[in-house]
Parts: sequence; structure tokens; C-alpha cells
Amino acid sequence: MSTLIIEEALNGLQFGLMLFLLAAGLTLVFGIMDMINLAHGSLYMIGAYLTATVTDASGSYFIGVPVALVATAIIGMVLEVSLFRRLYRRDHLSQVLATFALILICNESVRMIWGAQPIPLNTPVAFTHPVELMPGLQYPAQRLMIIGVGLVVAVAMYFLVAKTRLGMWVRAGASNREMATSMGVNIKWLFTAVFGIGAALCALAGAMLGPLLAVQVGMGESILILAFVVVVIGGIGSIRGAFVGALLIGAVDTLSRSLLPLLLSKFLSPAVTSSIGAAVASIIIYVLMAAVLFWKPQGLFPARG
Repeated sequence: MSTLIIEEALNGLQFGLMLFLLAAGLTLVFGIMDMINLAHGSLYMIGAYLTATVTDASGSYFIGVPVALVATAIIGMVLEVSLFRRLYRRDHLSQVLATFALILICNESVRMIWGAQPIPLNTPVAFTHPVELMPGLQYPAQRLMIIGVGLVVAVAMYFLVAKTRLGMWVRAGASNREMATSMGVNIKWLFTAVFGIGAALCALAGAMLGPLLAVQVGMGESILILAFVVVVIGGIGSIRGAFVGALLIGAVDTLSRSLLPLLLSKFLSPAVTSSIGAAVASIIIYVLMAAVLFWKPQGLFPARG
């Protein structure tokens, strides 16, 4: 039982770090630009497809990932300059409708380019074998790589936001956009840079999860909901909040889906357990979000706190 808990805790850490990659860009876009971007998950999907395509063409996953990051960042910045700049002054309903339309456009564009069937993104050969972490516990090397990459990116994002001039501008823009503008910050280019960073983080999440999940049309919509939950729990515009919220959601979601059915099976019949276990587990993260908002309406670490 202890081995199962450790393994599921590692799975929760891996899932939480991937949620952080999505939520970090999303919370910056939402916190600084006051922009609701439902198409954020589409960049995650595009990054996964580009990684699979370049990996297949070059024969190397480690070539496919950086190419996909750069290409997705460029796509994100082009979208920001051409489309999102026209939405900043619109109300949130207009932003939701426009970005929802962008989801449909991205999905159909991907379907026309790559087809409707999922495409493979194979695990690098070096990470196909499990690693023995302790006697009786072998853990996939691919998931360990994801954890390592996620932690490195989290540390890099901390230094970017807390220790660099760009990070100072980002924090100023998240706290008071008008004051940052009056102090000489070029908000337009700041928005473009932030959007590009967010798009690259989405592509990295897609490249990391692609070998574990199916690279398919519409793959970004389901995970986008959890990314928004992370942003709300952590606090809009806060990188620290996104990190804590992502780890919290990753741990709660993974542990509840694996351990809750085992707990219910002690009191209920197998048929009842199988029917309600997954449903209750999927509800828990939203109950957690409601509890956090009841306790701290602005999230755990609001940027404007």
C-alpha cells in the first residue's frame, strides 16, 4: 500500500507540474492583460502536433521539442499581434466568444493538416525503461524526465519573474497596468513577449505529455478546464499561486482517482464503487476550488494582494 501511495504521489507531482506549464502562461495573460483566452489549450495541442511531426521527420525527440517550442511561441505572438490586441478593450463575453471561435478554427486547421486520427509521439529510447527508485518500486523514466523538466522550468520562471527586469515589468503590469505604462513600460511589446512565453510553455507541456497521451484533435479542451481551476485557486496573475495550485490539483486529482475507489470498496459493493468512484473523484477538485474561494476569494497568492 505504501508503494502505491508513493507511486501515485509521483504521478500527482508529474501531472501537477504539467498543469503548471499551462497555468503559468494562462495566469500571466489573464492577470496582466485581463484577457480570457479559451484558445490557450489549442497552443498546447499545436505544440504536441509540431513535436510529433518534427520528431518523425528528424528522427530525434530532442530536436522536435525545441523546434516546436520556438514555432509555437511565434504562432502565439502572431496571434497576439493580429487578433488579441483587438480584444483587450472588449468585455469578457466578447473575448470568450472570439477565443472559442479560435478553438474551432485551430481544431479544423489541425484536422485538415494532420487528419482526424491521432498521430504517434514515441517516448525517446533513453526513457523507455523504468527506474528502480527503491526496492519494490519501479517508476517510468519518461515520467521522471517530466518531473525534472517541470521543476527546472518552475525554478526558471521564478527567477524570470522575481529577479529580472522583464519580470519586474510583468509584476508591475499585473499589479497596475496604468502605472506601469506611465513609468515607461512598453505594454504592447510586454504583452507580446508574455504571450510568446505562455505559448512556449503550452508547447512544452504538449511535448512532454504527448508520449503519454494521444496527440489528437481537441486534446487541449479537457486540460484547459483544470488549468483555469489552477489559476483561480492560485490567484490570477501569480506565478507562485499557479505553482502551488497546480501541485495541489495534481496531487488531489491523482490520489483521489486511485485511492478513493479502494476506500469506497471497503464499504460499498464493487458495482456501486465502480460507478460512483470516478465521478466523486472528478468532483473533489471543484469542491476544493469552492473551499479555497470561500476562504480566500482572490485565491491563495493573488498578484494584486
